[in-house]
Amino acid sequence: MYDSSELNESVQRALDRYSQSLIKIAFAYLKNIADAEEVAQDVFLAYLQKRPVFDSDEHEKAWLIRTAINKSKNMLKAGWFRNRVPVPEDLSYLPKEENEVLQAVLSLEKKYRIPIHLHYYEGYSIQEIAAIMQAKPATVGTWLARGRLLLRKKIGGLEDEEICL
Repeated sequence: MYDSSELNESVQRALDRYSQSLIKIAFAYLKNIADAEEVAQDVFLAYLQKRPVFDSDEHEKAWLIRTAINKSKNMLKAGWFRNRVPVPEDLSYLPKEENEVLQAVLSLEKKYRIPIHLHYYEGYSIQEIAAIMQAKPATVGTWLARGRLLLRKKIGGLEDEEICL
């Protein structure tokens, strides 16, 4: 258990380290930056309320990511979220190639989009993604392979060319 100052330091350190990653993960689910930022806020609020104790920095990061995924899924289930008309995100500030790739990734089904994001943008291994998504490593490998194939069809590329996101 933390005292108040230790908790504040711990949350501030986690906020500095992981807030951008959590926003990106939530964005991969929600496809809206404002909603993704709201999820990240909710994750850090849960951190303050629950006061979890972690074995390591990796354990802390995994907890934060799992919480962000759960809160994103909960937001997607909410009735108000399903019935609204989303405002398209303006990604014109990105270089043309990055914008094209990100749009292609975001257009994928969630089961392909999330593993691709975690693997290529966050640097997680298949085993780590399996633990985060509560799936078997073989399933995650299949999702990655199928997602890469779909991306290859959307943005082009050679058959034996490795996709670099």
